Amino acid sequence: MAKLNVKPTRMELSKLRKRLDIAIRGHKLLKDKQDELMRRFIELVKKNKALREEVEKELHESFKEFLLASATMSPEILEQAVSYPKESISVDIKIQNVMSVNVPQMNFIRKLEGDEGSIYPYGFAQTSSELDDAITKLYRTMSKLLELAEVEKATQLMADEIEKTRRRVNALEYRTIPDLEETIRFIRMKLDESERSTITRLMKVKDIIQQ
Repeated sequence: MAKLNVKPTRMELSKLRKRLDIAIRGHKLLKDKQDELMRRFIELVKKNKALREEVEKELHESFKEFLLASATMSPEILEQAVSYPKESISVDIKIQNVMSVNVPQMNFIRKLEGDEGSIYPYGFAQTSSELDDAITKLYRTMSKLLELAEVEKATQLMADEIEKTRRRVNALEYRTIPDLEETIRFIRMKLDESERSTITRLMKVKDIIQQ
């Protein structure tokens, strides 16, 4: 604790009391915000873990199908089959404010080229079933991959905000509020001393007048 460099006057005492009230209310609000951020952060971490495990499992299965396809198809046919996608994909990113944290919300914008009835850029007769399965699984995993990226970014931003809020809470709790309380005690003590001195002088003056 450190006493603030102010004059020990009643006006300063009133100002410091108001600052202390604001600091205490601000500390409570920030503490509540920190607790809510932690709750949401833990939920995001759990969601991120489950989603990552699910995505990794599906990608592993898709890559396994690709390996089987590459073993049963000639490199030329395999390359030709995957070289001309029938769908162009872009990402639309919007921002949502969650507890003062701007987290991204991402969605795919899909545009089919030509035949809209199939995601495959080739005929089934030219390829193996393993390649068809691999592309189907990978296609279905794309949305989860985007969701995983969204959750991981939100988790990172939430962690940064928790750290900022924690520093502000600690600054108020261990520095600002104790310093204000210490200064208020000092000013009270000085004012009490001044009041006692004034009373003593008045009593002496009264005695002199009576004599």
